[in-house]
Parts: sequence; C-alpha cells; structure tokens
Amino acid sequence: MTSGTRRGILRPLAALLFPPGPQGPGGPHGVLPPLLVVLTFVSGVVDAVSYLGLDHAFVANMTGNVVFLGLALAGDRTLSAPATLLALGAFVVGAGAAGRLLPGGTAERAFGPLVAVQALLVSAALAMTAGGTGQLAVVALLALGMGLQNAVVHRLGVPDLTTTVVTRTLTGLAADPWGAASVRRLVSVGALVCGALSGGLLMLRHGSRWALLAAVALLVWVAVLGWWRRTELSPAAPPGGR
Repeated sequence: MTSGTRRGILRPLAALLFPPGPQGPGGPHGVLPPLLVVLTFVSGVVDAVSYLGLDHAFVANMTGNVVFLGLALAGDRTLSAPATLLALGAFVVGAGAAGRLLPGGTAERAFGPLVAVQALLVSAALAMTAGGTGQLAVVALLALGMGLQNAVVHRLGVPDLTTTVVTRTLTGLAADPWGAASVRRLVSVGALVCGALSGGLLMLRHGSRWALLAAVALLVWVAVLGWWRRTELSPAAPPGGR
C-alpha cells in the first residue's frame, strides 16, 4: 500500500473525528485519532479474553478491576482476588515504565515503538496460551501491555480517545450539546463495544488464541503506521510528511 493510499484513508478519518481548523488541514492531532480508535477496539478484544477466560479479571479497564477486587474480597467465589490484584499491579508497572520512557514532548515519537512493545507482550501471551501456560502469567502480560498503551495515550492527551475508559466519554455525550466532540465520543464507545463483541465471539466460538491473534495483528498494524507516519502524529506535522 502506498503512502498516498494510506493518507487517503487516515486523513479523512482524522478529519471526521477532529475537523480541521486554524491549525491547518491536518487537524490538531494529525493522523493519530484513527489509530487510537483501533487501540480502543483492541482494548475491547483483550478485555473480552481476560474476562471470559482469565478468572473474570479485566486487563484494560482498571475501574472494573477495582470493583471486582472489592467483590472478591467480600466473598464472591466467581471472582479471583489474586488475578485482579495481578492485573492491577502489572498495569501500574507497565504505565510506570512507559512514563519513565516518555519525557515531555516525546509521546508522538514513542507511540509506534511502544505499541510495538505491546504487540510483543500480547504475542507472548498468545504463545503461553497456545502452550497451556498458567492463566496468571497471561493476565500479567496483557495488563502490562495495556499499561504501556494507556501511559502513551495519556501523554498524547487526545480528547475523548483514551482507548479504555468510556464513563467520562458517555457523560460528555449525554451532557454536552451535539457537536464534533459527540462524533468522536460515539466512535470511541462504539469501537470498545465492537472490540468486546468481536473478542467475545472469537473467544466463545474459537478460543482465546484467535482473539489474541487478532489483537496482535491490529497492534502490529498500528505500530507500523505509527512509526512510518510519525511526522504526521502532531499538529506540527508538515503537510507532505512521510
């Protein structure tokens, strides 16, 4: 696929989420927004795998894990306090590690490489699943990768595209007047729902391997585009960047 073809796909999608304004035709966040939508879809996929197949623990949405931890400690036998604690801990470690690697103003340049690291972690989880390794190790790898993802997305600071948390997004969608922000909020929520639906269908019908394989493929695609188009991930990108 040529650079021109990719530009024809990513730029209109970015303009749909963030209509161009005084900052130029590229929008305030370059071609980054559609890539974040794909990461939101991936979050839904991996959470479907972890909830349905890994002791009902989330690896992407930590709000749910905090609630699950309280319920597990209260005595709910369908939930696992060790798995939930491990997911929380690995997520924090991943986010902390990424934060140390992201000094101010470097998130756009580090986006592609960090998503590539996340793809490697999910690939390792896939290999362990195929090899029948214990579930807790898979939980740790997936949560570690999601911590990396959330840290870089946090540093990027793209409005309404956090890739995991939709509570505030839904609040803004309901409370604020309809506008451009409403479109990206709908897209964000829809991407998470579609990711969970797709991951759930793959998980229930074919097992976790196919769901994790789909997540790896999408992460590799985002990482390659994030690296190749790194000069177009910010408002300072030149119109004719790579």
